Amino acid sequence: MNSKLVYSCHGAAKQVTGSCHLLRFGGRSVLIDCGLFQGSHEQEQANAEPFGFDPASIDVLLLTHAHLDHCGRIPKLVREGFRGRILTTAATRDLARVVMVDAAGLQEEEARRAQRSGRRRDGTPAAPLYTLDDAFHALDYFAEPLNYNQTVAVTEGIQARFLDAGHILGSASILLQLDDGQRQRTMLFSGDQGNPGRPILRDPVPAPAADYVVMETTYGDRPHRSLPDTVDELYQAIRETMARHGNVVIPTFALERAQEILYYLHRGIRDGHIPAYTPVFLDSPMAISATEIFRRHPECFDEDFNKELQHGDPFAMPNLHFTRETAESMAINHVEGGAIIMAGSGMCNGGRVRHHLKHNLWRERCSIVFVGYAAAGSLARRIVDGADSVRIFNEEIRVRAQVWTINGFSAHADQTALLSWLGTAPRRKVLLVHGEYESGMRAMQERLQALGIPCQLPGMHEPIVLD
Repeated sequence: MNSKLVYSCHGAAKQVTGSCHLLRFGGRSVLIDCGLFQGSHEQEQANAEPFGFDPASIDVLLLTHAHLDHCGRIPKLVREGFRGRILTTAATRDLARVVMVDAAGLQEEEARRAQRSGRRRDGTPAAPLYTLDDAFHALDYFAEPLNYNQTVAVTEGIQARFLDAGHILGSASILLQLDDGQRQRTMLFSGDQGNPGRPILRDPVPAPAADYVVMETTYGDRPHRSLPDTVDELYQAIRETMARHGNVVIPTFALERAQEILYYLHRGIRDGHIPAYTPVFLDSPMAISATEIFRRHPECFDEDFNKELQHGDPFAMPNLHFTRETAESMAINHVEGGAIIMAGSGMCNGGRVRHHLKHNLWRERCSIVFVGYAAAGSLARRIVDGADSVRIFNEEIRVRAQVWTINGFSAHADQTALLSWLGTAPRRKVLLVHGEYESGMRAMQERLQALGIPCQLPGMHEPIVLD
């Protein structure tokens, strides 16, 4: 058996999104995640470029979790020849189905819009990155789901164990055991690590001993604000906006963040921090579906949250409206004030939130409350960074609403939590990925080097011979 161990990064190399990691060992090829690039137009154009490897050569895909930047290129992978198995947890499989189908619908819609524009300009046709048929076809390759801590044979000489990452429902870090018949090596992929102490999911399982670690660095340069202070600020933003008779627009990631915000709105109304009459709109079909999936997977929940479930629905409140249909979403635009509107996407690059921004961003009595990560180049980042106006649907919209940036809700571990997760076990090398190069990634590199831990920042498509 060829026992050379070669790693290469084909997404999230010196950037945050597009996670895609390839491991070649013993004549086998294992892919860990296959996500979309998100952020600026230039970053998103990278999705149409070649993977940097032949999809047909991949034997198995291991999926850490269902966020779009980790699973969003799977239909493209299958479309271009992948015929192996996809291994993941049950909750991730259920969520990935919703995410990939939703993304395919958006791809088709954007292609139709581009084709209309193309015919007006030079007639050049536009094709979606993948179609709904591609997304449904990709689902055929998902194998029987795995339980946490279950050891499974991946290919000859490689076994995997999925460990609870506490990031979103079903998320995992993945420990690989590599055996060429003469010696054993271990390699750990962090996936996205969760922020400890959250109300719904368990805390991440600490990193076990491993020769090599591929670790995310999204917040590798900073601490998070305390959760109680973060929740208090959310309630403050809502109360102040309600006092002005404005609307609160919350751009929301459909997985985990939407459910966590619903949970805190439920508590805020229950405990009197938010007026009981406040209408709350969850205007995201994907977030609505994800909330239903959450209810089906109590095996992922924290023990205290499971106890809460015995006394009622912690995501519900008296004036909550789930708006799946387009007409229902459009009707929200007639609400002049006094409502909380949660809509995707969290980075504001797509989805229904853009319509709500168009109708509320220019109104001084309204508030836009950001509760998640905003990648460089995204519409959300431009608003957060203080733009006087932004372009939405080919119209320049003035930014007059009050903008709140509440970072403590992050589902990602901060620098302290990442270092705690990694622990003090000896490592031969730590490979840093999934972070902004000049901030999270470089800061974590400096911290690890100060601790005497060898680390490296892989370049895009760069093969790294580990041993």
